Amino acid sequence: MTDQPVQNPPPNIQRIVPSLAYDDAPAAIEFLCRAFGFEEAMRMPRPDGRIGHAELTLHENTLMLASAFIEEVGIGGPGGLTHLHGSVSVYVDDVDAHFARAEAEGATIIEPLTDQFWGDRTYRAEDPEGHRWMFQQHVREVSQDEMAAALESMG
Repeated sequence: MTDQPVQNPPPNIQRIVPSLAYDDAPAAIEFLCRAFGFEEAMRMPRPDGRIGHAELTLHENTLMLASAFIEEVGIGGPGGLTHLHGSVSVYVDDVDAHFARAEAEGATIIEPLTDQFWGDRTYRAEDPEGHRWMFQQHVREVSQDEMAAALESMG
C-alpha cells in the first residue's frame, strides 16, 4: 500500500461505464474488436474458460464485459429476451467507414446509415448475442426549435 492519493474514478476510466454480459464472452471480445473497432485492454479468465471481467477500449472510453453468471450473480446475455433490454450509443469519428467495417465483419444491421433530425448520422447494429448498438457521428448543429419542429412533423 502506498501513501499516494487514490483517484476516483481510476485513471483512464470515464464515470459511467457500460457493462454487458455475454454467453460466450471470448467470442464477443473477438467480434467487438474486429467489427466495431474496440481494443482489448484487460481480460481475467476463470479456470472454467469463462471471463470474470474484461475491459475493451475505444477512443479513451471503456466497455466492461463478462461471461454470463446467471447462477452466481444473475447476469446473462440478452439472447433469450423477447424485447429490447437496452442499447449502447457510441460516437465515432467516421460513421460511414465504421458502418462498412461492421457490415463486412457480419454485424446484423438493424437500421442503415441515416441522417437524423438532431444532427447526427447514425446506424444501429446488433452483435451476435443480441446486444444493440447505435454508432453515430455528429455532422451538423441543430437548434432545440428545429428538433421540436421535426418531432412535431413526425406526428
